Amino acid sequence: MPSTSSSSMSFGGFRSILGFGNDHNQVHMEEVNNDSKSPLDRELERFQEQVFTQFHALSSSSPDEFLSIFWISKLLDAFIVCQEDFKVILLNNSENFSKPPLDKLLTEFFDRSIKALDICNAVRDGIEKVRLWGKHLAIVSSAFDSKQRNMIGEGQFRRARKSLTDLAIVMLDDHKESGSVFSHRNRSFGRPNKGKDLNQRKHGHSRSLSWSVPNSWSATKQLQSMSNSLTPFPPRGNENGGNSSLQNCVFTMGFVLMFVLWTVVAAIPCQDRGLFNFSIPRQFSWGTPLFFLQAQILDESKKRERKNSPGLLTEIQQMEKSINLISDLIDSVHQFPLTEEQQKEVKDGVEELSLVCSLCKNGLDTLDCKLREVFRKIMYCRTEGLGTLTTT
Repeated sequence: MPSTSSSSMSFGGFRSILGFGNDHNQVHMEEVNNDSKSPLDRELERFQEQVFTQFHALSSSSPDEFLSIFWISKLLDAFIVCQEDFKVILLNNSENFSKPPLDKLLTEFFDRSIKALDICNAVRDGIEKVRLWGKHLAIVSSAFDSKQRNMIGEGQFRRARKSLTDLAIVMLDDHKESGSVFSHRNRSFGRPNKGKDLNQRKHGHSRSLSWSVPNSWSATKQLQSMSNSLTPFPPRGNENGGNSSLQNCVFTMGFVLMFVLWTVVAAIPCQDRGLFNFSIPRQFSWGTPLFFLQAQILDESKKRERKNSPGLLTEIQQMEKSINLISDLIDSVHQFPLTEEQQKEVKDGVEELSLVCSLCKNGLDTLDCKLREVFRKIMYCRTEGLGTLTTT
C-alpha cells in the first residue's frame, strides 16, 4: 500500500496546498475572467450553479431516505428555490424576453406550465389516495388496540379483517381509475364544501367541484409532451452570448420542472402514471446529478417488488409490507385464545403498522403543503412572466 505520510508528498503537492503554481494561476485567471463578465452573465452562471447544488444534494442522499416522503419534500424545496431564482432573472430581463426569439421560447415555457399545473392536481389526488389507505390501515391497527392487549380476541380479528377488505376494495377502485373517491381534480387547490363532499362520499364517489379530467387524461403523456418540446441552445458562431445564455436559462428551468414532476409522478399514484426514459443533456453542470437520479429511479422501478406497485414512494412499499404481514397473521390464526407466540407476532405486526400510519399521516400533510406551494409558484411565475411580455 502506498505511504500516506507527509514525507512521501511531492513538492508540487505542497505548492498546490499553499496556493502556488498552476492551481494558483488558474484561480487567478478565473477571478480575472469573472470580473470581466457582465452582471447578467454572472447572474445566469449563479442560476446554473444553484440548480447543480440543489440536485447534487438530492443525489447524495442516503439509500434509506431516497424516494421517501421526506426526500420528495426536499425535491419540491429544490424546485421552489430554482423557480424563485428563475423568476428574478425573468423580471430583471423583461426587455430581453419580450423580443424574438426569447419571447416565443418563454411563451412555450408558460404553455408547459399549464400542463405542470394539471399534473400537480393529479398528484395531489394521489396524495389523497395514500392518505385514505393510511386511514384504513389505522383502523386495522386500532382494531387490535384494546385495554386488554394481552387478550386479543376473535372479535378484534373480525374487525381487522373487515378493514383490510375495505382497504383492498378502495385500492382496487383507485387502480381502475373509475368511480374512485379521488377521481376528481381540484384546480384551485381550495377547500371543498364539507357538507356537499360528505353527502357525495356517502354515495361512494366525489365529484369535482371545479375541474375534472377525462378518462383519456394521462400524466405520462403530459410529461412526454413537456419533454419533447425542450431543446437546449448551445452558443455558436456569432450568436449573441447573452441571448444564448438566457435561452439556456429558460431551457434549464423547463427541464427542472419536467424532471421534478416526472419524479413525483413516479413516486405517487397518479392517473395513467408510467415511467419513460428521456435523455439528459450532459453539457450542463446539473446534468450529472440529474442523470444519476434518473438511473436510480428507473432501477428502483425494475425491482420485482416494485413492478406492480401503485407508486415508488417508500412509505407505499412499507404499507404494502404491513398489509401482507397483518393479512398473513390473520389468515394463520384458526383457534382462540392465541398462544403467547401468536400474540407476540400480532403485537409486533401492529406496532410496525402503527409506525407506518404515523409516518404517512405526518409526512403526507407536509408533502401536500409543499405541493400547494409548488402549484402557486408555477402559477405566479406564469402570471408575472406573461405580464412582462404584454407590458414591454
